[in-house]
Amino acid sequence: MVPYVAMLDVPRHVVEYVARLLAGHRRRIGTPRGSRALGPFRQAVLVLRWFRHRTCVHCLARDAGISQATGYRYLHEGIDVLAEHAPDLHQVLDRCREQGLSHVVLDGTLIACDRVAGTTEKGTDLWYSGKAKRFAGNLQFIAAPDGQLLWVSNVEPGSVHDLRAARIHVLPALYAAARHGLPTLADVGYTGAGQGIHTPFRPHPDIASPLAANTRTHNRLLRGIRALGERAAAELKQRWRALQHVTLSPSRIGAIAQAALVLNNAWNERR
Repeated sequence: MVPYVAMLDVPRHVVEYVARLLAGHRRRIGTPRGSRALGPFRQAVLVLRWFRHRTCVHCLARDAGISQATGYRYLHEGIDVLAEHAPDLHQVLDRCREQGLSHVVLDGTLIACDRVAGTTEKGTDLWYSGKAKRFAGNLQFIAAPDGQLLWVSNVEPGSVHDLRAARIHVLPALYAAARHGLPTLADVGYTGAGQGIHTPFRPHPDIASPLAANTRTHNRLLRGIRALGERAAAELKQRWRALQHVTLSPSRIGAIAQAALVLNNAWNERR
C-alpha cells in the first residue's frame, strides 16, 4: 500500500458554503455538538468529492474513517440539504422578466442510471430511453440566453418524452411568463407545446418538397439563438461528474441535479 495526498479541485468558498448549510441543518434538527463522526466541513468535502469526481461511496467512507452505511447517510443528507436551496421556477421566471431577458431556453437531458424494476403500459422497461438506447432519467431545464443554467425539474423515467415531462413540470409556468413578454425557445421535440413556446418548423410528412427559404431562415436563426442555452446541462454534467451516471436510486436524480445547480451557482458567485 502506497499513501498519497490528493487535492479537491473545488474553490474553498464552495466547500465552506456547503459546510455552513450542513451546520445549519444540524442545528435545526437538534444534533448535539460532537455527536457526529464527521464535522460539517469534512462532511462537505465527502459530498463534494462525490459530486465532482463520482468517487465510490466505499472509498469516501474509507478515507473519512467511517462505515459505508454512514457514508451513504452523510451523502444523502448533503444532497437533500443542497436541493432544498434550489431556485423555485416561478421566482426564476419573475427574475428573468425583471432583468429584461429576451427569452429563456427549454430543453431536456438524460441522466444515465442503472437498470431498475418497473414497466410501462406497453410492457417495456420504464426507465429505458429508446432515444438514448440506455437506462436514464429525464430532466427538464431552463437556461438563460447566455447559457447560464437557471432551473432543473424533478426526474421522470427515461421512457417519458420531453414534451410530456415538460407538460408535467414546466409548461404552465412558461405559458404565464410568455403572456408577460418572456417567450421560450425549444427544439423540435417540443413541437405543439403551445403558445409562447417557439420551436423550429418541420417538413410536412406528406410533402417531399424542401422547406421554403423563409422557413429555413427562421429555423437557422432559432437554432443559432438557442444553441448557447442548450449547452447549460452539458456543462453542469462536466463540472459535477456524478450526473454522468447515477448509481444511487434513479428517483434521486432530480434532487442530485438540483443540488448540483446550487453548487454551480455557489461556484460562479465569486467569478
